[in-house]
Amino acid sequence: MFSFLKSDPIKKLQKKKSALLEKAMHIQRSGDLKLYASKMEEIENLEKEIETLKASE
Repeated sequence: MFSFLKSDPIKKLQKKKSALLEKAMHIQRSGDLKLYASKMEEIENLEKEIETLKASE
């Protein structure tokens, strides 16, 4: 009945992914490639999670 009040988990993950991409860009520009690689791995994991949520809908 009140489904419009529930937060969308896909939007939440996409917002988190966007923030991580921003951080990764700054990390890459600073030259810390190891930390950049770990952030990119986190982003890939979020992308997989988003895809599984989209497939389950």
